[in-house]
Amino acid sequence: MFHVKHEAWARWAAPVPLDPSLLATLHAFEELLLERAIPMGMVAPEDAPRIAERHIGDSLRAAPLLAEAERAIDLGSGAGLPGVPLAIVRPGTGFVLAERRRSRAAFLEVVADRLRLANVEVYAGVAEALTAPFDVCLARAFANAVKAWEVARELLVDGGRLLYWAGEGFDPERDRPAGVRLELFPTSGLANGGPVVIMTRQ
Repeated sequence: MFHVKHEAWARWAAPVPLDPSLLATLHAFEELLLERAIPMGMVAPEDAPRIAERHIGDSLRAAPLLAEAERAIDLGSGAGLPGVPLAIVRPGTGFVLAERRRSRAAFLEVVADRLRLANVEVYAGVAEALTAPFDVCLARAFANAVKAWEVARELLVDGGRLLYWAGEGFDPERDRPAGVRLELFPTSGLANGGPVVIMTRQ
């Protein structure tokens, strides 16, 4: 099962290569989610048997989209999804994990320390209060598309992108924020997974 899970992570992150050390770090994060995030209410107990796919694998789908990103911010990071898995496999990108709830921000600090993620900074506050520009904003289970774009557009550099994890029912015409160009990055075979939607200014 261990190797099957690792093969799945490598497939979801492709073409980003995952060497054994990265896979081991992803596994260590999975253990932290099981041991701490579930008891703290950050991940549903019923998700325990499928954390590898439903949360870590789902996060890794955006790894190919961060090839040239120097700075990224995870909006409402919660348990560190998708920011932590992406920070693990994209060590050349700096990540800010923005989380307003202090107990969850404290968990993210533990994660960054335990996993020795030198490219991660935890911000205990609302993302809207930040002013530093980012190349990429990440929004998974953060808000609807319109709200997520309202927050992201104030944080992005010119030409910056919001990566929005959409549900299966996402309709590009109905759900598109005004003044936004959309590109759909399709799911990688995950159960009940919608596309990652790439949003940029028109």
